[in-house]
Amino acid sequence: MLFDSTLRRDLARAFGATLVVIVTIVVTMTLIRTLGQAAGGVVSPQDVLILLGFAALGYMPIILSLSLFVAVVATLTRMYRDSEMVIWFASGVSLWRFLRPVTTVSWPVVVVALLLVLFVWPWVNQRAAELKYEYETRSDLSRVAAGQFQSSADGRRVFFLERDSEDLRVGRNVFVLMQSGDTESVTSAREGRIDFDADQRFVLLESGQRNEDNASTGEKTLARFESYRAAIGDKIRDSIDKLPPKALSTRDLLRDPTLPNLGEFAWRIGLVIGAVNLVLLAVGIAATNPRRPGSWNLVLGLLMFVVYFNLINLSQAWVATGKAGIIGTLVAVHGGIGVFALGLLWWRQVAQTSRIFAPRGRLGA
Repeated sequence: MLFDSTLRRDLARAFGATLVVIVTIVVTMTLIRTLGQAAGGVVSPQDVLILLGFAALGYMPIILSLSLFVAVVATLTRMYRDSEMVIWFASGVSLWRFLRPVTTVSWPVVVVALLLVLFVWPWVNQRAAELKYEYETRSDLSRVAAGQFQSSADGRRVFFLERDSEDLRVGRNVFVLMQSGDTESVTSAREGRIDFDADQRFVLLESGQRNEDNASTGEKTLARFESYRAAIGDKIRDSIDKLPPKALSTRDLLRDPTLPNLGEFAWRIGLVIGAVNLVLLAVGIAATNPRRPGSWNLVLGLLMFVVYFNLINLSQAWVATGKAGIIGTLVAVHGGIGVFALGLLWWRQVAQTSRIFAPRGRLGA
């Protein structure tokens, strides 16, 4: 049918254009934040692009839902402003009839969002956590770039080396500033090397000197050494002790139904249900009067999306803290929004029918 094919084509075009714009914005913001973390020593600069890809995949379910919502609102609003909707309504096409082509375009997007949030979301969070953990547990000297001052993981040491070696555990012309209570020491050495003893890391400095200043007593000491060995950092762990709920697979969440795990599961399921409710909301809020010079439908739609998404996050917090059960929360939040969306559709349909098929005397009044 011409009605279905035309509307599907317009929705697909709007969805594609919106998706490109939102992905570009999200990737740019994520890149800026990731670069800031790399500059602050939280993540490795070499892993910036990998973490950026993981973040983009993780945000993709939300991006798909938002893009679909904006596409439906923008397409139907344009049809209202161009009086196309009036023609279709006068031809006997109801507002409920628009749900068929909208659903045809929406269901593949919802299925992809479901697969992403159930399988890809925990995987990317697990891989990102592993990359950050590997960088945090890496030796302090291996994190130092040549010619740059770099703080250690605990913030008590500042390293500087003039020239890197092929071995990441070895540095030349090493400068180390260490703080421990009221004591501040400055150590410089010709060469620094990382040694391992069981599960503890040690730094071995050769041919250097150590200046120590005690702020409380005012005592200053100077010592020269041929070899100096000191423990650095915490004990080495073989792997991450415990992954956060967002990095656990959906199967693991259901196998261990603790409150935080149930909260994460409620968020994942709620995100997919929310995508369906947003499509219904988009059809209802797109109505506008073509005689009005402006339209606030898209702004209102974005505001409703933000409110709904915050409710999804709140539902996760409610379940995770035990303030509400998972079933009751899903029914209250998403069931309430679904009933509101259907009620809005019914109200729009009654209003449009009364305008188009009202008696002439009433229209002229």
